[in-house]
Amino acid sequence: MRLRPHRRTAVAGFTLVEVLVALMVMAIMAVMAWQGVDGIVRARDSNQDRLERSLRLNSVLSQWEQDLAAVQETAVVPSALSFDGASLRLVRRAPGGLQLVVWSLLPDSGSAQAGSNTWLRWAGPAVTTTGGLQDSWLRSQQFQGNEPGQLRTLTGVAQWQVYYFVGNTWSNAQSTGNVELPPPGTVAPTKIALPSGVRLVLSFAPDSGQSGSLIRDIPLLP
Repeated sequence: MRLRPHRRTAVAGFTLVEVLVALMVMAIMAVMAWQGVDGIVRARDSNQDRLERSLRLNSVLSQWEQDLAAVQETAVVPSALSFDGASLRLVRRAPGGLQLVVWSLLPDSGSAQAGSNTWLRWAGPAVTTTGGLQDSWLRSQQFQGNEPGQLRTLTGVAQWQVYYFVGNTWSNAQSTGNVELPPPGTVAPTKIALPSGVRLVLSFAPDSGQSGSLIRDIPLLP
């Protein structure tokens, strides 16, 4: 019996050039896919940051409106609402008595951007005595921003302005002297009447994530 010689079957394969081309195409596709995923993640993070800043801003403005809506006139302190350019002081109704609240703008030491400030809110304890309210008023005259009870509400604020609505017009709160004279024939002390409304203007620093200025008008109920 004669044996036939075994023939090897030729196996088709890829050349080195074809393998390198395929690897290059796969690498390009991987880079493109990564760039797409990275862009989606960056857009998501940016949208999340904007949403958080908007929610924070709305929450702070809501507290600002609540404070102004609860302003209570009293003869214990010089004025139930006063603004000196750096701080706004107000006396408001609170559970348990009257409360002194201070809104102030102080330099932000944690920001490298020049002109960036932090908007702070300090609320004193609710009191029911004349001495307690006067004590809170005196303490607020030396407000430093690190007092117990102070809250960092907003950062990245460049400046703020406050206007009062008096006599059917808006006037700078620092130059508005809405003095209410006592009735003729009485010896009551001179009283500074509350305005009909308060306008807040906030200007934001370039690195704050906010743009332009924000204007909010709040009417004061009689």
